Amino acid sequence: MYCIEVFKILKILPLSAQYIYSLLIFVVNNRNFFLDNVESYTIKTQNNNNLHPPSSHLTKYQKGVHYDGIRIFNHLPASIKSITNKTKEFKKTLKRFLLDNSLYSMDEFLILRNNVYSSL
Repeated sequence: MYCIEVFKILKILPLSAQYIYSLLIFVVNNRNFFLDNVESYTIKTQNNNNLHPPSSHLTKYQKGVHYDGIRIFNHLPASIKSITNKTKEFKKTLKRFLLDNSLYSMDEFLILRNNVYSSL
């Protein structure tokens, strides 16, 4: 039995998935600190529900919590992003999503979007 299966059976998030979960809860609870694409652009696009990442050339900022929160939020499937105003449901759906995928790193989460989300 692999560790991934044990995490799923025990319903425990791996450390990186716990970080993603906590970071996304922070983003949703503090939306006033983040700018939506709708507020930045006058043209409607398919990315209107995404958060607008501020331009920065500083590596320290790009590795920080604020920038990571935007990047991870923008990689969520649209079905999860659409329920951000329902906090309880959002937490439950997000945790189920992270448990189903048992991610061991941020890179796995960012790669997962390209492989799995296209079928959602």
